[in-house]
Amino acid sequence: MAESGSSSANPTPILHLAQDHLLTILLLLPVDSIVSFGMTCKRFSSIATSDALWDSICKRDLGPSSMDALKSSLHHHPIPWMRLYKELTLLHSVSCCKLSSHPDANSLVPSPRASHTINFVSDYLVLFGGGCEGGRHLDDTWVAYFGNNLRRMPKWQKIHSGVPSGRFGHSCVVIDNYLVLFGGIDDRGNRHNDTWVAQFVTHQDNIGITLSWRLLDVNSIAPPPRGAHAACCISNRRMVIHGGIGLHGVRLGDTWVLELSENVYFGAWSEVVAHPSPPPRSGHTLTSIGGTQTVLFGGRGLGYEVLSDVWLLDMSEGCSKWEQIHYDLQNVPQGFSLPRVGHSALLMLGGLVLIYGGEDSHRHRKNDFWVLDISAIPSVRGQQAGGLKSKANMWRRLEAEGYKPNSRSFHRACADNSGRYLYVFGGMVDNLVHPAESSGLRFDGELFLVELLLQL
Repeated sequence: MAESGSSSANPTPILHLAQDHLLTILLLLPVDSIVSFGMTCKRFSSIATSDALWDSICKRDLGPSSMDALKSSLHHHPIPWMRLYKELTLLHSVSCCKLSSHPDANSLVPSPRASHTINFVSDYLVLFGGGCEGGRHLDDTWVAYFGNNLRRMPKWQKIHSGVPSGRFGHSCVVIDNYLVLFGGIDDRGNRHNDTWVAQFVTHQDNIGITLSWRLLDVNSIAPPPRGAHAACCISNRRMVIHGGIGLHGVRLGDTWVLELSENVYFGAWSEVVAHPSPPPRSGHTLTSIGGTQTVLFGGRGLGYEVLSDVWLLDMSEGCSKWEQIHYDLQNVPQGFSLPRVGHSALLMLGGLVLIYGGEDSHRHRKNDFWVLDISAIPSVRGQQAGGLKSKANMWRRLEAEGYKPNSRSFHRACADNSGRYLYVFGGMVDNLVHPAESSGLRFDGELFLVELLLQL
């Protein structure tokens, strides 16, 4: 009893801690615990809602590079960090803005195409290859500078390099300031398994750019030739690919990893063998979600069916593991369907995987936006075999405001450095002008910007 009385007479030790010490402790806690801590007293409420704390929380949870790029895009205006975090958690809409106009006689613009690649690197959009009318491949490389003015109308510059050879259905990812390209299909049906690296050299005041492609030395081991596979960068020096269409039109289900040397002059391919693993497919997506993890979604399976399954690949040191993420389709709003192929899926600000477009099993193209909330996906580590069960709110459909682009599939998209903006180019769209011609489809050459709507 004496000890109890003595204890109640002394203030709680945490009340004596300096504010900077409290901030250090709070940054070790999840957000819901920080909110609970702020409800205990006025002093703690002031600390738990301070801009200094939420600036650090945003850098911790959203990434320091994304925060730096977001500040730069807002011209370093003050950002209400706590409100930013809350709005990303409750994000319900995006805004679309058309960036391409009808070309005049003096303008150079990329021709309409699908199954190309587009990347954002060193403040430039870089577009390569793809397929066009008549089933022909393209071998051109285009760049457009944006800098901090992400809404500017692009001035495209065509790079005359002659390599890589023309192809569509290839993959291209950004590793540091390099582009790494793999595979693809040419207009004779040949599948490729070559690996290329591109490096930028920008001239003074960003007037002109030199982009040089070179074939990467990967020794004798490489994945089998393919196109329409999925790929993404994982960690600092690795690219992972999965599936695609191989020789004789066979859909593949293998996983390969490319490890680049420090000087990016050499690379080593190795196959990831894990059970279970995603079934064979093409036209799906792989999205890096940070660290050693990547998410696979959708595609077209062996029986030509369009898929809606989600898989998580964890490539921790010494252990590479696929796990299927099971979710309840009843949580998808009525009248909408998730199965799709030829869509895009990019990691955006706030750890949100933004999925756009694609087509279903009836070749109905889509123009809807979905968020796959990776915070609702449990970690692979410590789980029992048989797959992971997600939370009920893993999927969320977003409303789209502003410009209304045509429904499309086999377009390509990339995010800017902050992850708030998404660039979408090309794809297959319905032929609204001459629907009776050909297959009722046409190749699109439109570029538009998608912005996460945040009240900052």
